[in-house]
Amino acid sequence: MVLIHQLSKQSNIPIHTIRYYENYGLFTGKKDETTKSNNYTYYDDEVIEKLDLIVNAKQIGFTLAEIKEIIEAWFGKKLTIEMKVQILKNKQLEIDHKINHLKQMKILLNQGIKDIKKFD
Repeated sequence: MVLIHQLSKQSNIPIHTIRYYENYGLFTGKKDETTKSNNYTYYDDEVIEKLDLIVNAKQIGFTLAEIKEIIEAWFGKKLTIEMKVQILKNKQLEIDHKINHLKQMKILLNQGIKDIKKFD
């Protein structure tokens, strides 16, 4: 169990970001009920795993809402290997659609540039 500043150092995630993720409901820390002199929150190894998953999922384009669903299912042992693979395949398809959309936008921009030069 570590405090938030230690968690921040271990994960290379700023404290305010960790607090944001916790407030968003991606994970929860634990209070030491036997200690009444402070209000410290402690984080276990599972939170470190969740932070790793959050960082990786954000890098490949998952939204926080999607990540929240994934974390709940992933750590709740509700997903089979096939289901985990399908989640990633679905994200691949979504990215492919975005790439195609961006290519179409680029074509339209290039056409706009040509039109402007033609009438100049």
